[in-house]
Parts: sequence; structure tokens; C-alpha cells
Amino acid sequence: MTGRTISHYELVEQLGEGGMGLVYKARDLRLGRFVAVKVLAPGKASDPERRRRFAQEAKAASALDHPNVLTVHEIGHEDGVDFIVAEYVPGRTLAQLLPRHGLPPAEALRLAIPIADALAATHAAGVIHRDLKPANVMVSDSGIVKILDFGLARFVDHGPPTEGGETAVVLTKEGAVVGTCAYMSPEQAEGREVDPRSDVFSFGAVLYEMVTGRKAFARESPSATIAAVLRDEPAPAREVSGAVPPELDRVISRCLRRIPRSASSRWPT
Repeated sequence: MTGRTISHYELVEQLGEGGMGLVYKARDLRLGRFVAVKVLAPGKASDPERRRRFAQEAKAASALDHPNVLTVHEIGHEDGVDFIVAEYVPGRTLAQLLPRHGLPPAEALRLAIPIADALAATHAAGVIHRDLKPANVMVSDSGIVKILDFGLARFVDHGPPTEGGETAVVLTKEGAVVGTCAYMSPEQAEGREVDPRSDVFSFGAVLYEMVTGRKAFARESPSATIAAVLRDEPAPAREVSGAVPPELDRVISRCLRRIPRSASSRWPT
């Protein structure tokens, strides 16, 4: 599809691919700037549910006005192609940046604080991300952090979760579980209703990996990983990496604790 023009956007380079669509660097022919264009995968375009979720991604992101959330410019449909236009952020994902043994705590916090700020703004706007992971966090060449991909986002008080396209889907007695296994909260893994605390758990899993280089719950298979999320306690981050300060270790543990739905927020106080 590179070289094709959709609306007034010329697709110049493919940046990525997921279950829901392809992402391109594109030239805005009207304003003379680069943007990112996400195109719904051809095989999904005839599925009303996929199209609905694709539109919901744009709606969720556009409801937010925060420097650490990717800005969505528009959503469109032309010649049978559904597309989302967002700001173009040259850089690498957090997943690409993380070294084998994790980041120094100070560098990890420099990146984690804007992620937490963006999540707080997301929740204040009534949106739950439901798929926070290193691959969905972009760090620009100038060091600016941006949360990406609201394809599984849910607005507070909307209906029950439905099957997502870009991440693992596991069926339980309660229904469809959406998210990425190694980062989802226990309530998400059980297919229960989620609220902002679920994103806090995912944030804890991301922060754990940032400072240790190790996923807190990853196992040899998706089902084993979900079992670990539901029943296992990860080794304290400070035991994995002695460079982690005790205060940061406590923050991570608080984010990752299992709590009943009636309990207070996971955010440390």
C-alpha cells in the first residue's frame, strides 16, 4: 500500500502491523507535514464489530488532551478503507528501548512518571486503556513519552468487554478476556468488569520490567501466564535488581497487589 494516497495523505513508509491494521508514516499533502495513518486491515473491514472497535480507538484517544497521549487528528473512510490519522512521533517503543537487565532506576522513573500522568488523565476522562505494555509506549527521539493504541480502550459505564484484535483473547466462563497476558490485571484475566485500577496493575507490570528487564508474570504459554497473574507473586524487584531503591520497590508491589473490587486504589499514597 506504500505510495498510495488515501484522502490527502500519501503513504510513504510502513511503521508497524497488528491484528487490527497497518500503521504508515504519511505525508499530509495539504499541510505539508508527516502524520501516522493507521489503516484497518482489509480482512477486518467487512466485520462490523472490528469497524466499531476501530472507530472506538479514535474516539477514546481523541477524548484526551495530554502531552503524553498520542494526538488523533481525524478518522475517515475512503474507497472502502477505514483509517485513523494521528501525530507522527519519530522514535522507538519502550519495548525496543529496554535493555536486557533493565534501566537504571532514575532513567526508568524519568519515563514512568509521564506514563502515570497520562494514565491519570485518561482515567479522569472516563477511559480505561486495558492494554498498557512497553510496545504501546513510544519514546520520541527527543525523549518525550507517548501512550499509544487505544484499540482495547473502554469508556466507563459502557457495555461488557468484547474480543479485541491486536492482543491475546482467552475464553473463560465469565466471557472474553482482552488484553496482553503478561500485563493484564487479575480481574481482567478473569473476564470481570474492570476499572482504572486494572491499568494501575498493568503500569506496575511495565515498571517492574523497566527496572529488572524481566516480565513479572511471563511463562511458557499464554494460559500459564494468565495462571501466574491470578495466583503467583513475582519476586520483589529489589531482589531481581539490587539497584532498585526500597521506595520504588514498594511502589511496584503496591501497584501489583491483588485487591477485592471494593478496596481502594492501587496507586501508592
